[in-house]
Amino acid sequence: MKRFFSGLLTVLMLVVLLAAWILLPWFAVLAVVVAIALWLFATRGGRLAREATKIGIAGLPQRWGASSVIVIGIAGVVGVLVAMLAMGEGFKATLDRTGDDSTAIILRAGSQAETNSVITRDQSPLISSLPGIARGADGKALASPELSQVVNLPTKADGTDANVQFRGVGPAGWAIRPQLKIVEGRRFNPGLREIVIGKGAQRQFRGLEVGQQLKLANQMWTVVGVFEAKDSHDSELWTDADVLGPAYQRNAFQSVTVKLAGKSGFKQLKAALAGDPRLKLDVDTTRNYYGKQSEGLTKLIKILGTVIGAIMAIGAVFGALNSMYAAVAGRAREIATLRALGFRGLPVVTAVMLETMLLALLGGLLGAAIAWIVFNGYTVSTLGNNFSQVVFQFKVSPELAWTGLKWALGIGLVGGLFPALRAARLPVTEALRSA
Repeated sequence: MKRFFSGLLTVLMLVVLLAAWILLPWFAVLAVVVAIALWLFATRGGRLAREATKIGIAGLPQRWGASSVIVIGIAGVVGVLVAMLAMGEGFKATLDRTGDDSTAIILRAGSQAETNSVITRDQSPLISSLPGIARGADGKALASPELSQVVNLPTKADGTDANVQFRGVGPAGWAIRPQLKIVEGRRFNPGLREIVIGKGAQRQFRGLEVGQQLKLANQMWTVVGVFEAKDSHDSELWTDADVLGPAYQRNAFQSVTVKLAGKSGFKQLKAALAGDPRLKLDVDTTRNYYGKQSEGLTKLIKILGTVIGAIMAIGAVFGALNSMYAAVAGRAREIATLRALGFRGLPVVTAVMLETMLLALLGGLLGAAIAWIVFNGYTVSTLGNNFSQVVFQFKVSPELAWTGLKWALGIGLVGGLFPALRAARLPVTEALRSA
């Protein structure tokens, strides 16, 4: 029992050590690297460790089988981890690009999303008259009353139905979102059952080419154009709100998106809404609104990625332990000779650790490179908060690659520690006789 609890305590300490290493900021990691480099080049023990490391690295080609186990195992961990985190980053980046601080979205008080918000038609003109909203060249408020309807369309992948957001916008909807560009066809005409398609939705669903007709709400709608926004609107279908509402028997709007009048526009609008008892509404910048929409899924993906990465990391640690134990056993005579020549325990421990860390670094770089080549820019879709598909791209950023490298080095640190201690404790006379 004493040995069991001792082993359990050791494992827990290693887990804490690995977690602490992964959480270290970049400047702390740099400080550790600089300290190790100074010790290797400025002290006698460090110079001995450096020479022992050179001998171990020179023998790696003779141990390519065991070395490749470490490299490939760690590459798998890093590749999966970075790919999972890249999915969350891509989804978050898509929603973050959808909003900015120059526009605001108005919802019913207490509503967290458009799906559970209702703004009556008699409130719309009251909102347009409030201060803080920018006005166009014609003097009208740049306010777009909007509603959305989730509809089913067949996917290009396998023809199964999936949800897509069918958004009705007001006349000012285009002016409020100047990032939307028509890339094919034209805009829809107000009052007609015409649709423009986001480029992401066109890639994801069948039958959305310009000129084709869709049967929605038992009515025929004509696709007249394709737009590109490079944000979550790329996943939507757009039409006139005054046409979409009656088609689905909707007598109210769900939100009003407005262009703010200068830097003080948001404060003026928020104060005006709070001061009007007829308007029990909340307002937020579109940047904050869409940022909140991405939080839940991004956290879930990050947790799943970390858990999966941790499970794979445990396997990689055991693989590294087995490989390095085998390497130490195979080099028993070599290590004993170094000890006999005056290499003390610390240089030997350092040499084995540095060898393992080098293999871990190679595995981390390989895994990060594979994740970037295979997944960076890869387009997928998932359900957003409005229960419709949001098309986005994986985003393998330098920060994620750095996280993967820290995981790789952490695995190498843990996987090389026990074999390094065994090498340092190897009895010289026994090792020379057994060899």
